[in-house]
Amino acid sequence: MAKILENRVVADDFCFMKVEADNEAKMGQFYMLRAWDQYPVLSRPISVFDSDGKTVSFLYKVVGQGTEIFRDLKPGEEIRLDGPHGNGFPAAQGKIALVGGGVGVAPLYLTAKELKKAHPDSTVDVYLGFSGQPMLVEEYEKVADKVTVNVGGFVTDDIDPTQYDVIMACGPEIMMKVLYKKCVDAGAKAKVYVSMENRMACGIGACLVCTCKTRSGNKRACKDGPVMEGWEVFGA
Repeated sequence: MAKILENRVVADDFCFMKVEADNEAKMGQFYMLRAWDQYPVLSRPISVFDSDGKTVSFLYKVVGQGTEIFRDLKPGEEIRLDGPHGNGFPAAQGKIALVGGGVGVAPLYLTAKELKKAHPDSTVDVYLGFSGQPMLVEEYEKVADKVTVNVGGFVTDDIDPTQYDVIMACGPEIMMKVLYKKCVDAGAKAKVYVSMENRMACGIGACLVCTCKTRSGNKRACKDGPVMEGWEVFGA
């Protein structure tokens, strides 16, 4: 069990939670969170927003009973963490673009922070797409070279993929598919990585609920991903 240090609404139906827990979470990984005994039956997969080894934080969207319970938790109460899970985003350097849509912006904060920490000379630009109220933009500006915010439109319109060596994305599948196609159509040389947000049940690859089709056959988003190469998921 982990003690909640902070839990607050940051925009519309989005909340930020920080908990005290020794961890080795890496950029792009996720935890299975649970704050109940029997019902709801399943834990909820939530991406890591930030980690410092002693604490881990999450940006989550309130969409159902489980996340409604999370929203009502108070500092000092406890929550069960299982993880971190998944392979996460790869180490990279050069000119890097991080593209997120909706709750898919969550893993981009730690990713930007870690990429800049490892290679200060790299350029890390963050593209954030929101359907409603923007959130935590100032936080992203602290860890990125440039932050571009798109509200109500298509964040994929804002990026020129030919300007980057590596592109990493997380968000709605259609957004990532459009981004990958834009890269191909532009003849961009950037390597593209996408984080699949498939529905999950166990988080460890046993139940196969999160299975997605790839050019290498069916893969489990929780165990084989969630991060995969764009060509593998969206390539013709």
